Amino acid sequence: MAREAVKARERKRERLVARYAEKRAALKAEGDWEGLDKLPRNSSPVRLHNRCKLTGRPKGYMRKFGISRVTFREMASAGKIPGVTKASW
Repeated sequence: MAREAVKARERKRERLVARYAEKRAALKAEGDWEGLDKLPRNSSPVRLHNRCKLTGRPKGYMRKFGISRVTFREMASAGKIPGVTKASW
């Protein structure tokens, strides 16, 4: 499980990206590279990293569900994810 500070930092980056998205798009369209340099670094969407919403795990992230593979398996086995069943043949 990731530390709370790491999860908080990622949430802060997400808020910054959302806040500056419109301004960033306008500056890019104008070609104002100096203006882009003055924006906060963490407002760039490239700096975001997908993390599990429950545990904060950075690797093994499943986009469709927004959680890591470990959490997904635990929840699927417990029947907490609708429509997901264990494969058998």
